Amino acid sequence: MTLSEADRERLADLVELQPTKNSVLQDRWGMDSGSEVHQYLESTLRDYYYRDENSLIRATAEAAELVGEGGEGDEAPAVHMSDAERQVFAVIAGPGERAESVVSVLHAVRDEFDAPDLEAADVRRALQTLKRKGIVEVEHRTVPTYRLAVAREDVNLEDPSGDGEHAAASEA
Repeated sequence: MTLSEADRERLADLVELQPTKNSVLQDRWGMDSGSEVHQYLESTLRDYYYRDENSLIRATAEAAELVGEGGEGDEAPAVHMSDAERQVFAVIAGPGERAESVVSVLHAVRDEFDAPDLEAADVRRALQTLKRKGIVEVEHRTVPTYRLAVAREDVNLEDPSGDGEHAAASEA
């Protein structure tokens, strides 16, 4: 997706302000309503943002890379992950490895984290969320298979306690 210079500037705002709300972007971009912000995000920046479980707007890793955040010497933006997403992230195949099915990832999570109650639907949901965040990529074979789109150490995990501290993926 090719973005105009104005769209790139707005994407940079999103990266800078994340996590954010429609109203904050509305003020920054001089739009008339949160609905107008939502329409713009969906029509122009759809591939570069997602909403977390609190409905806050966050930029994908690809968005941060596109606007020059998280490059050499810079710390990547913190990525918020639920417990299931963290578990999937910890066990899924790396960027150079063979992509895995949902069931394969499910078994790996159950083995690694002693999570017998975790279901395939939970893993599928976590994989789709990580895909939207630009962390996981899908390879379509007989069934969709997944692997990391970026190296684990290149992902800066947001501390789940919410105290503002960040944990490197290698520490997770």
